Amino acid sequence: MGEHYRDDYFAMTQTNQTNIYGEPLTTCCTSPMTGFFRTGCCETSGDDTGVHTVCAVMTDEFLAFSKAAGNDLSTPMPQYGFPGLKAGDHWCLCAMRWQEALDAGKAPKVNLHATHIRSLEFVDLSDLEAHAL
Repeated sequence: MGEHYRDDYFAMTQTNQTNIYGEPLTTCCTSPMTGFFRTGCCETSGDDTGVHTVCAVMTDEFLAFSKAAGNDLSTPMPQYGFPGLKAGDHWCLCAMRWQEALDAGKAPKVNLHATHIRSLEFVDLSDLEAHAL
């Protein structure tokens, strides 16, 4: 698949769901490929029980927090095509995990335009905006 076709595909998926402002959801990250559906967007559906909707920028502090909480995002798992995350990577986090990190004082920065509106079921808009990129 050529890069131009790939860009058209991501642009197409962005219009299907909305961000926290009710606008078309923008791409969170394609390297590494993120999102529940691995489209690069923090799209969600009823099958996404973890609600992977917050587009966050990883920090060493958050990755350590997540690992201690039982969700190791930094260790590569090649059998699942997962490279492991490092500080600076953008990733669609579970909204509830982001809230837990906020409560612990370890919440990473957020790309608001790539964060799905469903995040607002679990996180206050003002908290997300306070952690905007």
